[in-house]
Amino acid sequence: MENSYQASNKKESRQISRKGEKMATSKEYHDYILENLQKVGDVRTRKMMGEYCVYFQGKVIGNICDNSLFLKPVDSALRMFPDAERAYPYEGSKTLMVVVDDVENVEKMTKLLHAMYEEL
Repeated sequence: MENSYQASNKKESRQISRKGEKMATSKEYHDYILENLQKVGDVRTRKMMGEYCVYFQGKVIGNICDNSLFLKPVDSALRMFPDAERAYPYEGSKTLMVVVDDVENVEKMTKLLHAMYEEL
């Protein structure tokens, strides 16, 4: 099934935002991430200062900022995405987070979110 938000758009949006231009997450990107993560289970978002906090079963697991999904750098995320980019989700953040692009892999995201839930 073809998603409305293509991989090339995700990468292009992230490249623009990393050049220093502040860019709010688009509704399309938010919906794309939420749709894919909800295949795992109870995933919700809450708008915070123009961006989004991401919750799995009531626990904060990360953020959607600048058209990127940032997950907390807990052991399971670092282990499952050892080569993933690490970045700060917003200016002033003190936590270097894991940038995840492979949200369409339901099996991997299921393992990851459940492992993160146990750690948090």
